[in-house]
Amino acid sequence: MTTTRGWIAAAALAQVAVLALTTVTGCAPPEREVNTSAAATATSVADFGGMDGLIAAAQAEGELNVIALPPTWANYGTILKTFSDTYGIKVNSALPDANSQEEINAAVQQRGKDTAPDVFDLGQAVTLANVDMFAPYKVMVFDDILDRLKHPEGRWVADYGGFMSVGYDSAKVPDVTAVADLLKPEFKGMVALNGDPTQAGAGFSGVLMAAVAEGGSADDISKGVDFFRRLNAAGNFLPVDPTPATIEAGQTPVVIDWNYLNGVETEKIPSWKVFVPHDAAVAGYYHQAINIDAPHPAAARLWQEFLFSDRGQNLLAHSGVRPVRADVMMLAGTLDQKAYQTMVTIDGPITIPTQAQTDAAAAYLAANWSKAVG
Repeated sequence: MTTTRGWIAAAALAQVAVLALTTVTGCAPPEREVNTSAAATATSVADFGGMDGLIAAAQAEGELNVIALPPTWANYGTILKTFSDTYGIKVNSALPDANSQEEINAAVQQRGKDTAPDVFDLGQAVTLANVDMFAPYKVMVFDDILDRLKHPEGRWVADYGGFMSVGYDSAKVPDVTAVADLLKPEFKGMVALNGDPTQAGAGFSGVLMAAVAEGGSADDISKGVDFFRRLNAAGNFLPVDPTPATIEAGQTPVVIDWNYLNGVETEKIPSWKVFVPHDAAVAGYYHQAINIDAPHPAAARLWQEFLFSDRGQNLLAHSGVRPVRADVMMLAGTLDQKAYQTMVTIDGPITIPTQAQTDAAAAYLAANWSKAVG
């Protein structure tokens, strides 16, 4: 799995056997006492006496452990480097291609170790199923964010979102103007979905997009599963987890994925195009959270402040995602206009499933997905 970044909680996910930090090698990580420092219980920057105090505390820790942040996902490669260069803090990046449930599994497995993740970047369902694992912390711009996009104590906060899309190599397939086009003979053996929808956010939202396009809704994902059943029966469904490498090698010439991930490929493949169906617009947010057992609690809180700051939000925006503070920054004149031009604007209804809808859809997928494409 490479960039699926799952958000559907699967009951039988295998636990991560090894958490391999990219900057750590050798023997098993040392055990440590659960952090009970003032930083570990800080609920705002005021508990550090202001940003200077938070920065000093984070620099004293010297490191930050992140997990499941692919460099090509939402501009994270640049964001991680900018954070590290700005504050002089070493960033240890673990399992960049893991999904959301694997992030949680890794945190449980690594609890009490210096290599445990300090922070999470998670899809909705996994976030809401694990709230007790997150530390309450309100970033300085907490009030800028809509109540429905944050936990009241700041245990999780939505950070960025995007729209489900179809990316395709126009040199190999006809232009896509509707989701139904993918059923045509010209797409035989061509259409890949980014991740198993029972585990991955992109995969789930891809099936939901198909459902809406076929007359279903967030309350009825069955039409999406039936679409993929027909896609598979026609021989058009390609059971390969797409990656930048498979796209650039021509192995997956059509990819159902978030618009900001498909958009990255337009910079590498001149014939690559991205289609967002305005009649079946499906949006989704990813959420930030601090591990309540973070080995570097001050650095974790500084990371959150950085991501939600104007600087961090603009860095996210340059990937084509929509930062959660985009509207506020637009009114304040602090949103990078070049980045704003990369954002998708939808004229019409947008589907964002509620937790109840997500739970019901996840249950339906668990019972029916493998039968449809197996």
